[in-house]
Amino acid sequence: MEASLSIIDSKALLAVFGSCDRHLRRIRRELDVSVSVRDGGIHVEGSDEAVSLAVEVLQQLQQYAYRFGELSDDDVSRAIAQARAGEQFSDVPPLTVYNGRQVRPRTAGQAEYLRAIRENQVILCSGPAGTGKTYLAVAAAVAALKAETIQKIVLVRPAVEAGESLGYLPGDLQAKINPYLRPLMDALHDMIDHDAIRRFSEADVIEVIPLAYMRGRTLNEAFMILDEAQNTTVPQMKMFLTRMGVGSRIVVSGDTTQRDLPGGTNSGLVDGIARLSGIPGIATVALRRRDIVRHPLVQRIVNAYEREHRKAPADH
Repeated sequence: MEASLSIIDSKALLAVFGSCDRHLRRIRRELDVSVSVRDGGIHVEGSDEAVSLAVEVLQQLQQYAYRFGELSDDDVSRAIAQARAGEQFSDVPPLTVYNGRQVRPRTAGQAEYLRAIRENQVILCSGPAGTGKTYLAVAAAVAALKAETIQKIVLVRPAVEAGESLGYLPGDLQAKINPYLRPLMDALHDMIDHDAIRRFSEADVIEVIPLAYMRGRTLNEAFMILDEAQNTTVPQMKMFLTRMGVGSRIVVSGDTTQRDLPGGTNSGLVDGIARLSGIPGIATVALRRRDIVRHPLVQRIVNAYEREHRKAPADH
């Protein structure tokens, strides 16, 4: 079988092929196809199934490259994996944060997540480590602040101990809880410069606090993010969700496989996803291992632990 597709842009084509044609060689090798450029188009030859996959991969990569420039090896890996899984990657506009930087979804699951954030007032997202749950939520909040559709960002985490006691950590209460809030600050610093964060914090435009400090508050025109929500109890989740005021938006995210709650305690995230699914204005999103966008080894680590978890019931 032979198929042809048009070239969107010559610079995009160079990015698709990669330095010294390394992306092109990989596509040829992994999909077992012949790819050439002639007569103003890209020509693909091989078996019917291989050509269909290669055309889908090349089309997706061309769109990526045309909009965002260079492509990484991971971008090519994800495009091939998504084509093999039969996923249709819907192009979602990137989020524009400060200094002109754009944050874009890199997988079909991340695109679904951002679409859910744009179209709903409450979003509950579960997924393994490395899927961008926190990072994309913070990017959406920063973009909303920049666009002046909200007036305040509130970043929240439960201060749940994971094998170490807070009482043994040095310093006052603020010093003790800072390590729990650090991942949220890391995401912020990747999108807003240090001086701007300081100004926003002093003006109470950006607030990073433990979950316990949310009790009794009502927040209007705020973008509220609850991170590590698998470590909330059911009453804590109810408390957080009911802080929502007029013009506000809530994103709740966590990894349900990494809970640090006492034995027998139900996770507020798991309960919330089951209890609130189907309510208009509330969306639930489940990111998967294929949505992991950290170092490629992270996906293999997650896979290894999940295999062990599946074997565990039979071993005892």
